Amino acid sequence: MIDLLGDDLPLERGKNARPEAAALVEVLKALENHNAVAWVRRMNSGAVKIGSRFIRFGWPGCPDLMGQLKDGRLIGVEVKGPKGKLRPEQTIFLERIRSAGGVAFMARDCRDVMVALSGFEGARRLCG
Repeated sequence: MIDLLGDDLPLERGKNARPEAAALVEVLKALENHNAVAWVRRMNSGAVKIGSRFIRFGWPGCPDLMGQLKDGRLIGVEVKGPKGKLRPEQTIFLERIRSAGGVAFMARDCRDVMVALSGFEGARRLCG
């Protein structure tokens, strides 16, 4: 596992059996602290049954994180654990963001954020 400073940390057994959840926290913190990002929020998607009603929220392919860069462009980030892969609808939605002039990518840790935003001021603020 990589922490926000880029140091290799051993993954303690039993401490985090959900590597995608840990990646989400790391990527969100990296985006929140990047100078090019105006704002970013977690997007929940899925469905829940409340009483007899079935309620959907989000949409197919909705990225885990969405926000806005300070230059006004939309940013969408799909976060995956070490072995996770994009589903077809996620790939399509990220491409829709890019084709409209936004920034969209998949990230496994803060290093992926720094690579994707390397052309912006503040790109080396986190992860070394």
